Amino acid sequence: MISDLKPNKPEPISIPNEIAIFNRGADVDLTIKILEAGKLVLITEFYNNGAVLLKELQNYLHIKLPNKSFKEQREYRSAYQKLSNLIVIEIVNHQLEVKKAPAIGWFEKLYPETKDFLLTLPQVQGLNSAWQWYQNGISIPTLRNKIHPYYGVYFPTRFEHLELFDNWLKRYDGSKKSAIDVGIGSGILALQLVKHGFQKVFGTDTNPNAIVGLKESMGTTKLSRKIELDFASLFGKWNKPSELIVFNPPWLPELRSSDHLDEAIYYNKTLFNDFFEAAKERLLPDGKLVLIFSNLAQITGVAKTNPIEQEIAEGGRFKLERCFTKNVKKASEKTKRDAHWRNDEVVELWVLVHK
Repeated sequence: MISDLKPNKPEPISIPNEIAIFNRGADVDLTIKILEAGKLVLITEFYNNGAVLLKELQNYLHIKLPNKSFKEQREYRSAYQKLSNLIVIEIVNHQLEVKKAPAIGWFEKLYPETKDFLLTLPQVQGLNSAWQWYQNGISIPTLRNKIHPYYGVYFPTRFEHLELFDNWLKRYDGSKKSAIDVGIGSGILALQLVKHGFQKVFGTDTNPNAIVGLKESMGTTKLSRKIELDFASLFGKWNKPSELIVFNPPWLPELRSSDHLDEAIYYNKTLFNDFFEAAKERLLPDGKLVLIFSNLAQITGVAKTNPIEQEIAEGGRFKLERCFTKNVKKASEKTKRDAHWRNDEVVELWVLVHK
């Protein structure tokens, strides 16, 4: 039952008897050595002390590790993630126990029965950003109203692929009785479908936060009758064939097996084959299968093949009707990450039909 779903949240850390602390008078080099030894460091006094330590850690890793190619950037981020997640901060009575700290409503919303605990500083920063987005909302160029993404739900920060989909929907002249949105996420594609006249959208997601968040935001409005949700992989309980299936899959393959795969960003080896096999049974004879993808994996060298092209060539289930592309805007000159490959990045909208 969706009503019984519990959202994912950072696991609270019990407060140990002894722990190293970092304040304005602490030795930075010694603190980083403590982190490299795998021990926790507690931020005290001021919330900003956490940002100071993270900056020092970044400077240290920039010297120690190269950070030029796409793969080297991933290695740097992996090392930074490991060490930064040993930096912790205390929550007392659902509030950060440091001065000049932000008020973060997620503490009370996600941890109603736990008032005092530790979280890692990156987790707290993530919760803080997510709370601002949730409260203030985010404007999406293709939607009339802001979205209010729930904690732990991916939402786009670039919109070329959404504009591509919106332009396609404007020209779509098929039946609009129903559509299936696989991996509904923050609900943007589903909302675009409703905006363009689809009577019913069936959405699935393997992230409980996506389902909980959309259920909360829709409440008892008309949207809640137009968009139905299921917490499940791929098509879930939606077995009835539809005239349109939409899928915005992750754009990068996983590089190694992981139990903690971020399914909004990385796809495993079986995802596309499983999707196309199931889609074949759920697409009406004259229906359309729309996939939103990118050449990101190819231009960064992490994949040699496009899984959609591979399906068209070898799958025997679908054929290509059209493929639309749109160039991605160049990275901001202010960005610190080396993203020269963005000049060659293209988002793609693939329209497939039964073979």
